[in-house]
Amino acid sequence: MKAKQLLGNPNYLAMSYGGYRDADHDIEPTIKELKEDIKIMAAMGVRVIRTYKVHLPHASNVLKAISELKKEDAAFEMYVMLGAWIDCKNAWTDMEPDHDLESERNAVEIETTVKLAKQYPDIVKVIAVGNEAMVKWATSYYVQPSVILKWVKHLQELKKSGELHKDLWITSSDDFSSWGGGDPEYHTQDLEDLIAAVDYISMHTYPYHNTHYNPEFWRVPQHEEKRSDSAKIEAAMIRAREFAKGQYDSVSRYMKSLGINKPIHIGETGWATVSNGFYGPTGSKATDEYKEAKYYHMMRDWTNAAGISCFYFEAFNEPWKDAENPYGSENHFGLIKVNGEAKYALWDMVDAGIFEGLTRNGNPITKTYNGNKEELMKEVLVPPTSR
Repeated sequence: MKAKQLLGNPNYLAMSYGGYRDADHDIEPTIKELKEDIKIMAAMGVRVIRTYKVHLPHASNVLKAISELKKEDAAFEMYVMLGAWIDCKNAWTDMEPDHDLESERNAVEIETTVKLAKQYPDIVKVIAVGNEAMVKWATSYYVQPSVILKWVKHLQELKKSGELHKDLWITSSDDFSSWGGGDPEYHTQDLEDLIAAVDYISMHTYPYHNTHYNPEFWRVPQHEEKRSDSAKIEAAMIRAREFAKGQYDSVSRYMKSLGINKPIHIGETGWATVSNGFYGPTGSKATDEYKEAKYYHMMRDWTNAAGISCFYFEAFNEPWKDAENPYGSENHFGLIKVNGEAKYALWDMVDAGIFEGLTRNGNPITKTYNGNKEELMKEVLVPPTSR
């Protein structure tokens, strides 16, 4: 299978994947644990997974795990969008980040990515140069588009020379605004050149975060105030999906305004289920398993019908994301908890028996809340009212 055949194909669902199960990010998942996770995702119909950086063992171990699964079963399919982490000079140090210069590490990251793509050409179908590497709110590490452009061109040259497979697709995965869909300050010649250079655009959209940062779409409008709670929640989730569609369309419009027409896929979108911060009971009230399920299914329905790949964020909770705060939303974007409990979005799959015989951390895949929807609904809050 080529990237061109995989992306936008509803028979090959896409998912963002990090297999880290501990709050301590230094504890790497084992090959056995990765294989366990990959089998769970495959049971869900996922056939393309996204990794984020190659300088830790995780990405190469994911590729090794898939390779072993393919040897065990010739019919097994799982493909990878391999992420190369890109950042600016002095990122993640005590020194001031220099957003006009790139980190010396970027070259090593790209070199390692190329090596893995050559080692596993049957599995690696996409390379993403950077993750939210151009968006200016990533203040600790963002780079200018010229840096991403440099490395995208480098990889495209390796395809032309035959060092990388000609059917490998090259992109960068970034916020919708970084792709020209938001503030005009991003509309630069380097961005235009980058859009021309990538094989497709991989854009991120997060209505969930915007329930706090841009909440107009989220709040219950006054003309809906007399509706039932369930109707208010349903309407809010439809508005959330429309918000994501709007950001997708804004990137499409900008791209077409440049006289360019190429595929746009969603590199990330998701909805957390726990938050003691901006999105929780004292904030936007966006966070719970019911709303995550609504968002997940609405996004799958839309993107599958539209021929858009949606690398849903994410398969499993990762407690290292906000290790100091166990109830921080970043730890809870998974569709499945660390212990193997499937959240409400996947209860139907549990009922259908698709996880039969599969385990995580030695546990069978069971439902959260012991499958009691009434208990789950007690935590579901209505969005605030517009005033």
